[in-house]
Amino acid sequence: MAEHSELYAFAGHANPSLLRYADASGGRLQTGDVCDAAAVAAFAREHEIDLAMVSADEPLQAGVVDALLAQGTAAVGPTRDGAEIEWNKVFARALLLEVAPEATPRLRVVQAPERVDQAIASFAGAPVVVKPSGLTGGKGVKVMGPHLASHADAADYARSLLADRRHGDAVLIEEKIVGAEFTIQAISDGSTVVFPPSTYDYPYRFDGDEGPGTGGMGSLTMPGPTLPFMSSAHYTQACSIVQRVIERLGAEGRRFTGVMNSGFFATADGVRVIEFNARFGDPETQVVLARLKTPPAGLLRAAATGQLATFPELRWSDGAAVTVVLASFNYPDTPRTGDPITGLADVAEKDAHAYVLHAGTRLSPDGRVLSAGGRVLSITATGPTLPKARDRAYRALDRIALDGAHHRTDIAASASAPPTHTG
Repeated sequence: MAEHSELYAFAGHANPSLLRYADASGGRLQTGDVCDAAAVAAFAREHEIDLAMVSADEPLQAGVVDALLAQGTAAVGPTRDGAEIEWNKVFARALLLEVAPEATPRLRVVQAPERVDQAIASFAGAPVVVKPSGLTGGKGVKVMGPHLASHADAADYARSLLADRRHGDAVLIEEKIVGAEFTIQAISDGSTVVFPPSTYDYPYRFDGDEGPGTGGMGSLTMPGPTLPFMSSAHYTQACSIVQRVIERLGAEGRRFTGVMNSGFFATADGVRVIEFNARFGDPETQVVLARLKTPPAGLLRAAATGQLATFPELRWSDGAAVTVVLASFNYPDTPRTGDPITGLADVAEKDAHAYVLHAGTRLSPDGRVLSAGGRVLSITATGPTLPKARDRAYRALDRIALDGAHHRTDIAASASAPPTHTG
């Protein structure tokens, strides 16, 4: 965005990358509570912002887009009602059952702890997945097998969520689906929908899809709309489901513009929907934008103003893109922060086809880059083939040092036979 406009950022902390690009473009970064809709709107008024993009789940739930639209600021992103497709899984599943029952896993919604055992028993011994109904940053879903050893463990986890209530007032207990996972970052203006290539995500902490779920430890995308483990029919069906969901939201008076980041399982019987996110996905979007040749500022303005139908067809670079996430010590439990990060300048100087994206970082008073969160950095690289892009990403990663940090070593090791996900 900074390459095509003055960039103004309202962020929770002074991300060094956002700070650098905002300054270089003639804009500004301001820190504050990103869920304070009035503060964000005031920032937009003060700087006479032409186009705002609300890019995270909690601000969307807090109605930041509503506040921007109310004062006449063009905004990319759904209103609070439109974003309910992400922040309320009960609502999302109910809507999906209406528009695409064939892609909806068998499920039960439970609101009372005493109903948990009965709900799990209804699956007749089949393995299940337990999901909180609200937002959890990608870390709340637990699956029998990787996370839960038994139905009793699943019941205990469901009851703990209902007792906590921080992530919604209900839990969903669903049948466990086994398949290869793919994501489509569809862009919409509320009626027209544009579909980028599919991406593959690595949601678990350790190699081979072991360990707890995370917000994503890496991603890949390849030439063409599909990936080797899925068919064109999978892609077509998934796109059709997204289109139907957006149309239904509009019919209910729920404004949805921006990105519908949709996760699917490719199975022998077609696709099954994992979830919908109402904004760009991380890290899946990183590999998509690495190959997007169409200037994003114009694309997002068209989405905000209802002009996608007449917007030129998106242009994509040939080849593949790979992202590898560097996570801090003890992520995702209690990540250690405040450690210095070195080697970033070496990547910028020596790796022409790779670059670093800052997430959980901050600047120290003396100008050093320090870790400030769980997923600290993403290293994204492009290449004519997937192995070449993967090699470039890991070579760049090897230049970076962060004490106690961890990354997966199997990102993009095989696109034709990736780890089979369950959920």
